[in-house]
Amino acid sequence: MILAIDSGTTGVTAIAVNHQGEIVARGYKEFPQHFPQPGWVEHDLEEIWSAVQSSVKQVIDLVGDDFKALGITNQRETIGLWNKETLASPRNAIVWQDRRTTGILKDLESHPTYSKVQELTGLPLDPYFSAAKLRWIAINEPNIWSDVLAGKTVAGTIDSYVIARATNGSHITDASNASRTQLYNIHTGSWSLELLELFDIPEQCLPTVVDSIGEVARTNPESFFGLEIPIAGIAGDQQAALFGQTQFQVGGAKCTYGTGAFILQNIGSTPVVQTNGLITTVAWQLNGVITYASEGSVFVAGAAVQWLRDELQIFDKSDEIEQLAASVPDSAGVVFVPALTGLGAPYWKPDARGSLLGLTRGTSKAHIARATLEALAFQVRDIFEAMASTGIKLSHLRVDGGASENNLLLQIQADQLGVRIERPVNIDSTALGAAYLAGLGVGIWKNLEELKELNPIQVSFNKQADAEQGYSAWKRAVQATIAFSEK
Repeated sequence: MILAIDSGTTGVTAIAVNHQGEIVARGYKEFPQHFPQPGWVEHDLEEIWSAVQSSVKQVIDLVGDDFKALGITNQRETIGLWNKETLASPRNAIVWQDRRTTGILKDLESHPTYSKVQELTGLPLDPYFSAAKLRWIAINEPNIWSDVLAGKTVAGTIDSYVIARATNGSHITDASNASRTQLYNIHTGSWSLELLELFDIPEQCLPTVVDSIGEVARTNPESFFGLEIPIAGIAGDQQAALFGQTQFQVGGAKCTYGTGAFILQNIGSTPVVQTNGLITTVAWQLNGVITYASEGSVFVAGAAVQWLRDELQIFDKSDEIEQLAASVPDSAGVVFVPALTGLGAPYWKPDARGSLLGLTRGTSKAHIARATLEALAFQVRDIFEAMASTGIKLSHLRVDGGASENNLLLQIQADQLGVRIERPVNIDSTALGAAYLAGLGVGIWKNLEELKELNPIQVSFNKQADAEQGYSAWKRAVQATIAFSEK
């Protein structure tokens, strides 16, 4: 079997995958979120490691420990520090959701490299990414930072930390995770001296960047359940999901409908840096060759359904939305812009707030439910409209995540995009992607073509109705929502 660890934002999942690509065991352990101040989000690295140990032990208790390889995937951009020798952390990790570094970025605006950051990294300057978080620690916690400068303390994303604990000290990351730090030049495939100088971070504290597949380290039996197995697959969670969806060809794309919606499209071996609200990122690096992806994030997807359930109490369980929305033929002109935590790509309006437009005396909860599903599909279409600037055509879309089990949503999505929507048998693509990478890395599967056979399509949806009128109304509603938020 292959063992895969998915170290997420709120918990850790571990799975065992057999040679047929089937998940034969699963473990899960949640860990606490820490909010020291409004807008700050932190994780205790020891609590993450404890959750890793718990989830892996659950798998071992179910199916034993005959593993040929370990794959690791992780929440991205979250950055931690730990002692190079003891692996103890001097402070909590700063999480990708944390917004404390807004002022740090503003203070860098006069630096000559500031304007080059997006061209070098594919990423807009935003508190989301790791570099500014390290700069914040350097400025605000000089006692901790002095050990970084002295070479005693190292820094890394969560994949690096899990690997360090499992191996008792290896300090590595893969290219997909490195590309989310804002310190990595996606064109040269290396840490950027210009960016290190901009953020004033010593290169010695950063991990060695390795391929996403192949034996890059081995677990230490004393640290990892008595096992010495190769770590042979590493990728950030959304890139792992694209790999798990076997979108290896240029133009292949996936959408994960979770709390938000994460859309990645494979754009091949040339990094087309975009300035239209989308991110260019490393998808994976196989045998030294980088594949890139275009990425867009929707802040509120499944969270809009939860809002209808918990705050408006329109239904009791999230899956009831499908039947309710299907009870009406359309939304009767109602448009819901679910900017409940601002608008993400391609608008990037963090101050926008949600709106319900087009209400009449005849508006029912069924119309609002249908408008909510339409909003999810409209937001995904917005991202693909922006992605079209790369010149790479979308031929089909693979979907995963909890809301992908909603057939009505997928039909609406097919109508909006005008391409085939495919839901595979296994929609746990993130952990599966880590397992596929690891299995490929140790030769369990010989090539990418073999992987394509492992997770077949369960059901697909093709365009059935003209959707331009609804999308036009959506675009007007978004502009009205943005205008309302402008003071």
